Amino acid sequence: MAGHSKWKNIQKRKNAQDSKRGKIFMKLAKELYVAAKQGGTDPESNANLRLVIDKAKGANMPNDNIDRAIKKAAGNHDGNNYEDITYEGYGPSGIAVMVTCLTDNKNRTATNVRTAFNKNGGSLGESGCVSYMFDRKGFIAIDRTDLKTAEDEMMLEAIEAGAEDLQTSDNLFEVFTEPEKFEEVRKALEGKYPIVSAEVTMIPHTFAEVDQAAAEKLEKLIDMLEDDDDVQEVYTNFSSSAEED
Repeated sequence: MAGHSKWKNIQKRKNAQDSKRGKIFMKLAKELYVAAKQGGTDPESNANLRLVIDKAKGANMPNDNIDRAIKKAAGNHDGNNYEDITYEGYGPSGIAVMVTCLTDNKNRTATNVRTAFNKNGGSLGESGCVSYMFDRKGFIAIDRTDLKTAEDEMMLEAIEAGAEDLQTSDNLFEVFTEPEKFEEVRKALEGKYPIVSAEVTMIPHTFAEVDQAAAEKLEKLIDMLEDDDDVQEVYTNFSSSAEED
């Protein structure tokens, strides 16, 4: 995980995501629905639902929208039956791409994902072809601009809270955890430090840098995938020189 800032990837896509806020809320509502349907509507006893609620709040999703999605799961009025599917493949220059989806029509989703890869210089692969390049981790970014906390002090506190690793990049402390420790570590840190991002995500073992032409094609691929209603998340091991300091 060393040598690259996860937060740079988050920042790079934030403005584009802001322009698609309505679509993001719709996808989050679907994710809330599924989490509540599978594990119950009480976030105190449903850890996955708690994570999705935090994710929704981090995206500034209104509380009314969150509550509506959870209540919809409790009532099950529409009878939707969503399925989790992950697609794996390669973008331009062999960049690893993982696409997680929630769908009620596998054929539609598979066709749309395959089309996005084919139109943008990529290729859809078999299950497992790139997932071994990623680890599922909790990730917490802390703004250290105005903090007087030293790196070794922050490292000690994060490890004591249950974190696995800490990196310092730009004006941030980046804390990594095992998924099952994420919520515990976040709660230990959020009252004391300015957290700017917190999520359970897929972290690549290493990042691959590509030239500008390939980077532009990859961005188009990611945009097309993220624009699909069934796609929840897109993960890559992509790093362009423009992202580096």
